[in-house]
Amino acid sequence: MLLSLIVPCFNEEEALPPFYEELNRVLETIPSYDAEILFIDDGSKDKTLSILKDFADKDERVRYISFSRNFGKESAMYAGFCNATGDYVAVMDADMQDPPSLLPEMLSIIESGEYDSVATRRATRKGEPRLRSAFARLFYKIMRKISKTDVVDGARDFRLMRREMVDAIVSMCEYNRFSKGIFGWIGFKTYWLAYENVERVAGKTKWNFWSLFRYSIEGIVNFSEAPLNIASYGGIALTFASVIAILFVFFRAIFFGGAVAGWPSTVCIILFIGGVQLFCMGIIGKYIAKIYSETKHRPHYIVAQTNKENVVKK
Repeated sequence: MLLSLIVPCFNEEEALPPFYEELNRVLETIPSYDAEILFIDDGSKDKTLSILKDFADKDERVRYISFSRNFGKESAMYAGFCNATGDYVAVMDADMQDPPSLLPEMLSIIESGEYDSVATRRATRKGEPRLRSAFARLFYKIMRKISKTDVVDGARDFRLMRREMVDAIVSMCEYNRFSKGIFGWIGFKTYWLAYENVERVAGKTKWNFWSLFRYSIEGIVNFSEAPLNIASYGGIALTFASVIAILFVFFRAIFFGGAVAGWPSTVCIILFIGGVQLFCMGIIGKYIAKIYSETKHRPHYIVAQTNKENVVKK
């Protein structure tokens, strides 16, 4: 049996040596599996690529694919899924927040034949800023309510999958990707493995509050029509309210006569409705922008260097 390990990397020169050492130690405990370690260099600006080349020179199991620029983690994971050849495929980060020590347990669970994938989730968010944790929990609650995807609170991208599930992920070749939603949308039976939050072994996180916020908006737009529905229902409600207001003004003028006072409030109402209209147009524009980017059919990534034969480029 061949186990493929996909490791997206972006400026991870400090984390790669301890990660690689720990991964080798863990792989020695599962000698019944051949391993393929597929590092995806997502346009790193540091010494990440040179370190990966050193790994490949010393270890025939190591394959690396280096992008021409930074395309994002979603593109890096997709490149890994497209090029992994194992019977089982795992995706994990290089910063050790996805502990390689969990791999033997994950393999034992999936070998039982009851599950198609073993996904990990953080049991706690210890060490994470409170504001970030609160918004993360809120995002998962919203996603579960407004979409048909099974997105679990605290879910990580770290998971082990059967070949059939990986093939299903690769078949979803959309340009705007949100893997947590894709994992849930395609189905398959998943076992959730909880573990305590682990700090980065080295280096700095590439995710700040605003980048995570933008990522959450991408997830909502990619897997839910709720924002469009909210805009539609809001328009209907405002239209109904305006009709009532018009009738009120009309009958007031008939029965009480005189000009209707209150131009400041009228201006406020006009500004409010105008703001709502612009907000709704922004929601529609976001969906149109997604359609536009999909219709251009640009590649998800561009490979600059690799030691892998027959690289799949999509």
